[in-house]
Amino acid sequence: MPKLDPVLFWDVDIDAMDFDKAYKAVIARVVERGDQQEIDEIVRFYGFEKVVTAIRDEIYFLPNYAIDRAIRFFPELKKEEMYCYLNRKDKPYHWI
Repeated sequence: MPKLDPVLFWDVDIDAMDFDKAYKAVIARVVERGDQQEIDEIVRFYGFEKVVTAIRDEIYFLPNYAIDRAIRFFPELKKEEMYCYLNRKDKPYHWI
């Protein structure tokens, strides 16, 4: 179990949580609301590659501020490669 501030998971029973199965939700929550210490902890727990891959390819939604935070935490990420950015509902679409 990673050593994360329980305040980040106010809406779930953190003791009953399966951190291996819920890795996308945990990573997304930490990117959205955590600080550098929590980022370091998820990288320690899940591994750098799994965290970056989840942020880039697997997490379906992050608010704009969290996308910007993810890029600050992980400079190797590019906004244009992140699934949660490419899947934005507010981006302009061509009708034809």
